[in-house]
Amino acid sequence: MLLEKAYDLSEKWGNIPILVMGDFNCTPESGIYKFLSTSKLNIAEHDRSGLSGQEKNQSAPFGLLKLLNFGWTDKELRNATGSSNCTILKHPLKLRSSYATVKGTNPRTRGSYGEPLATTYHAKFLGTVDYIWYSSGVTLTKVLDTLPSDALLRIGSLPCKDLGSDHLPLVAEFAFTESGRSKADDLRLPVKKYDNEEE
Repeated sequence: MLLEKAYDLSEKWGNIPILVMGDFNCTPESGIYKFLSTSKLNIAEHDRSGLSGQEKNQSAPFGLLKLLNFGWTDKELRNATGSSNCTILKHPLKLRSSYATVKGTNPRTRGSYGEPLATTYHAKFLGTVDYIWYSSGVTLTKVLDTLPSDALLRIGSLPCKDLGSDHLPLVAEFAFTESGRSKADDLRLPVKKYDNEEE
């Protein structure tokens, strides 16, 4: 629903670029991450309780798919895909992950997907769940590397006296491409001048 709403807003404003960021509560190995990055997911291949990747058993070998139901009820399928007969989930955006796009400068900060090894650390979890996704119309110029996971382990869990959140900040810098810039320029509203303001 979030991605469809973002797409609708983009179209409404002349196909402007989209940035979607935050705590997605999913790991880079998860079905949710695959859905975000490829725009499509066959949810029948995933246990509904393991879509976030924070649980160990999130997918099954192809041969077991017909034997396992993975606990999807008709109502859950309707909520996820719009139909109890459909297991394919799609979204209209073509998104790329900022951190996976730019190679890290420190090999101790990135995992096999190119994402940070950890964006959050607390008593129950050390790993990556935060992302900055972007669409066409902007180009990524750089990201700020996160702390290495071994440094987080030395700190203990977050938050702590030096870091006030249980999530690390993610920072990305973007520039408009020519098509994105012209779309953004078309959106500029006239600046209202007040009576006492000089032209």
